Amino acid sequence: MIREGGCLCGAVRFKAEGEPINVRICHCRNCQKSTGSPFFARALFAQSALSVHGKTARYASSDALDRVFCKKCGARLFAWRKSPAVAGVALAAFDDRNAFAPTEHIWVSEKMDWVKLDDGLPQYPQTVPG
Repeated sequence: MIREGGCLCGAVRFKAEGEPINVRICHCRNCQKSTGSPFFARALFAQSALSVHGKTARYASSDALDRVFCKKCGARLFAWRKSPAVAGVALAAFDDRNAFAPTEHIWVSEKMDWVKLDDGLPQYPQTVPG
């Protein structure tokens, strides 16, 4: 299956082929600061499963991860991991924003105090063990 999406202004479009590796909500401080939101809801795909068209820019938020956004409107689209070659795609950037539902919360040790997690999904203080 191929799912498509894009940025706010439409200058960047992407296609994701197949099913995601996982779908998670990350509450880490870097995701909070890079999105300007309490968390980053994303579907993880192999980079080889993604095709991106349009002008993007990158910011290396760590040695392991680039934040990728539209050069025109600034919409944050991907968390592009250097190794392994995977990318977290923002769930709300898909044309069908309900295409994927998260299955767990990660980095809840850094979640904002007023965020209440009562959805019944597994929660991990950092990343998923093992």
